[in-house]
Amino acid sequence: MKEAWTGELIGKMHNNNVTYTDLANELNVSKGYISMILNGGRNPSGAKEKLENAFLVILQKRTAES
Repeated sequence: MKEAWTGELIGKMHNNNVTYTDLANELNVSKGYISMILNGGRNPSGAKEKLENAFLVILQKRTAES
C-alpha cells in the first residue's frame, strides 16, 4: 500500500523537475527500485528519510550549479 509521504515526495519532485532517474542516480540504485518504493511495492526501512534527503541533495546541487 502506498504511504502518504510518497505522494508528497512525488508532488515535490514534479514541482522541481526531479525525476525517478535523478533519485536513483543520487542513491546509486535502479530507477525501477525507486519506482517500486514510490508506488508502494516496496517499503524498506529508512526509505522515507533516504529518498527525502536525496531529493534535497539534488535541489542543493542544482542551486549550486546555477
